[in-house]
Amino acid sequence: MTEDSTDLFDGLFARRVVPVLVPMPAPKAYSYTVPEGMAVEPGSIVQVPLGPRQVMGVVWDGTDDGGIDPKKLKALTRVFDCPPLGKDMRAFIDWVATYTVSPPGLVARMALRAPAAFDPEPMIEGLRLTDTRPERMTTARERVIAAADNGFAWTRSGLAHAAGTSSSVIDGLLAQGVFETVFMAPPPVVAVPDPDYVEPRLEGPQKRAAQDLLESVAAGGFSVSLIDGITGSGKTEVYFEAIAATLRAGKQVLILLPEIALTASFLERFQDRFGSKPAEWHSDLAPRTREKVWRQVTEGGVRVVAGARSALFLPFENLGLIIVDEEHDPAYKQEDRVFYNARDMAVVRARIGDFPIVLVSATPSVESRVNGDLGRYRPIHLPTRFGDAALPDLGVVDMRRHPPERGGFLSPVLLNQIGKAVGRGEQALLFLNRRGYAPLTLCRVCGHRFQCPDCSSWLVEHRFREQIQCHHCGYAQRTPESCPECGTFDHLVACGPGVERIAEEVDRHFPDARTIVLSSDLMGVKRLRLELEAIARGEADIIVGTQLVAKGHNFPMMTFVGVVDADIGLANGDPRAAERTFQLLSQVTGRAGRTGLKSLGLLQTYQPQHPVMQAIVSGDSEAFYEREINEREKALLPPFGRLASVIVSADNRADAEAHARGLRQAAPRVSGISILGPAEAPLALIRGRHRFRLLVHGRRNSDMQAFVKTMMACGPKVRGSVSVQLDIDPQSFL
Repeated sequence: MTEDSTDLFDGLFARRVVPVLVPMPAPKAYSYTVPEGMAVEPGSIVQVPLGPRQVMGVVWDGTDDGGIDPKKLKALTRVFDCPPLGKDMRAFIDWVATYTVSPPGLVARMALRAPAAFDPEPMIEGLRLTDTRPERMTTARERVIAAADNGFAWTRSGLAHAAGTSSSVIDGLLAQGVFETVFMAPPPVVAVPDPDYVEPRLEGPQKRAAQDLLESVAAGGFSVSLIDGITGSGKTEVYFEAIAATLRAGKQVLILLPEIALTASFLERFQDRFGSKPAEWHSDLAPRTREKVWRQVTEGGVRVVAGARSALFLPFENLGLIIVDEEHDPAYKQEDRVFYNARDMAVVRARIGDFPIVLVSATPSVESRVNGDLGRYRPIHLPTRFGDAALPDLGVVDMRRHPPERGGFLSPVLLNQIGKAVGRGEQALLFLNRRGYAPLTLCRVCGHRFQCPDCSSWLVEHRFREQIQCHHCGYAQRTPESCPECGTFDHLVACGPGVERIAEEVDRHFPDARTIVLSSDLMGVKRLRLELEAIARGEADIIVGTQLVAKGHNFPMMTFVGVVDADIGLANGDPRAAERTFQLLSQVTGRAGRTGLKSLGLLQTYQPQHPVMQAIVSGDSEAFYEREINEREKALLPPFGRLASVIVSADNRADAEAHARGLRQAAPRVSGISILGPAEAPLALIRGRHRFRLLVHGRRNSDMQAFVKTMMACGPKVRGSVSVQLDIDPQSFL
C-alpha cells in the first residue's frame, strides 16, 4: 500500500468506516463501521451482517464509503482470530478479478474456502511426567515412564503406542500423580520437510539443469523457468532441488499438479527425498483436514503444499516458490463461476510476490514454448531419460491396411504386441480417451438413437453398471431391453468403443491375463489410488485406461503402449486440437520403458500421414512446435492474438439467441478486435439450457477486458432465465 493510500485508510479508520469484500457477486466492497474496541486492518477476516444473514468477509483496501453517513452503516459483528490476508494476496485477488472480468468477492471466496479454520484450532490435552513415582512398579509402568522421561508432553494414545501398552496403564499412573495434565498445541497436519534428508541422485543433464534452476532461485526476485524434458528425464528430481533451496531459506512452496488426488506416487517420491509428505489440497480432502491445512498454511506451519488449481488461492504466510507440474494440462483451467487458468495466474502470483516460478512439462504448451523462445521464460532442457533409459520405439498402425476382425477394434498388429509383452511377464497399456462401453446405442430396426433429454449429446452405455448415461449432466437410466420408439426387443446395438468394450475384447483374446480398467467413473479416488499402486507393483498384465493414465505415473514393468483411436482428438473444430492430441499421445506413449526395459508404442490411426502422428513417431517435437507456432501466428491465435468466449444460455432457445444478438449489436467498434457469432454452441443444449456463443478475437495488445465490459454494460439486461458466462482466454470451444 502506498503512503498516500495508507493515510487515506488511516483517515477512514478515524471515521471508523472500512470497506469489506464479501464472497458474493457484488461489483465492489461494502462499507461497514468498526465497533468501539475492535481492531482491524486491511486483510482482517471478519463477520458482517448482509441482509438478514451473517456472512464472512475481508477488510479491503480503499476508502470509498460512497458518502454515506457512518450512522446509517451497519457494524462489523466480529473479527476472527486469524492472520489477515497479506498485501500480495489482496493484490492477487484484485488482479484476477480484473483480468477475468469477475466480481472480486467471488475471487476472494476462493481464498476463504475453510470458514471453520478462521478461529484457532483448540488445544489438546496432554500428559507430562512428574517427579512422583507409583507405589507399585510393573514392567508396563516402567516402559511408560521410560518413554516419557524426556521432558516432553505426550498425548495419551501416543504414549501408549510408544510404550507398547494400553491406555489403562497410563490412566492408573495419572491417578497416582505420576503424570500431570497439560495442554498442547494441535499437531501439524504434516511433518516439516527436511531439505537435506537424502543426498540427491542426479546425473549429468539433471545436474546441469538443477544448477541452472538453483541460479534462478538464488538470484531472488521474480523469474519464470520452463523445464522442458522428455518423459522419464528426471524433471521432478530437478525441481526438488529448487524446493530444497527454498526450504533452506525459510520460505513456503506450492506445487500445483493437474490430478493431485490420483498422484500418490508423487507424494511418496517427495517423502523419499524430504522425509515427509507435503500437505495435500484438493476437493477430495476431508473437511477437517482441509481446515487444518488452511489454518497451518496461513500461520506458516505447513511448509509445502501439493495441490490442484484451487491451492493457488491459499493465503500462504511466506510463499517463496511455485512449481506448476504438467503445465500444459487442460485441467488447470477452471470453467465455473470464475473462469481462470491456474498456470497463467500462478505466474501472476509469483510476479506480485516477487519470487520464482517453475513450469514443468514433457510437452509444453505452445504459449509457454513461445515465451521461452522470446526470452520471457528461462528454458531448461532435459534431452535424455534418467539412467540412460531408452525411449520407446514408436510406430503407427494404418487401420486401412491392418483392420481389426469383424466386431472388434484392436488391430492384429496391436494384439500381437500385447501377447508378446504379457508373455515376457511385462505389462501392456491400451489407451482410449472414451469412458464407458460405447458412445452411442441405436435400434437396428427403426434407427432410434438414445439421446439425453436435457443435453444435445448421446447417452453413453456403461455395461458394467447396466446404465446408459449422459456425461454432461449426469442423467442416467437402466439400459433398456427394447427400443422405446418401435418396441422391438434384442435389436439395440452399441456403436463404437469405450474402455469397457476394449477390456471385453482384451478378455476374449487373453482370458488368462489380469486386466484392469482405469476410468474415473468406475471408482472413487481411493480405489483409483489402490489400483495405480497395484499396477506399479506388477499386479496387472493389461491396463485399459482413459486419459488419467497419462498423468505422470511410473509403471516399472510397462513395455508396450497401444493407442486404440489416435485420431479421436483431431475430429473437432478446436484450434488447439493438434496440440492437445500431440501432448496427450506423447504423454501416454511415454509411460513405456521408463526403467530401461526395451519398449514399444503403437498408434492405431486412419491418418498415418497427419503431422501430429508423424511428429510423435519420429520423435521430432521441434518440427511439430515449429509448424504449430507458425499456424497460430498466421491466424493471430494465442499467444499471437487474444480470444474471449461469451456463452449465453436460457431455458428456451429464443431467449438465449435474442440476448446473444443483443450483445453483438451492443459491441463497440474497436480497431483490431472482431466478434464472431452468435451461433449455437457445439453443445447447444446442456442440462436443459439452450446455449449460444460469441467469440471475440483481437490482436495480442488488444484490451479484451474493456471491450467485453463495454459490450455487457451496453447490451440487454439479464432477465428471466438468461445467464451469461464470460471466459477470457478460453481453452474449451464446446
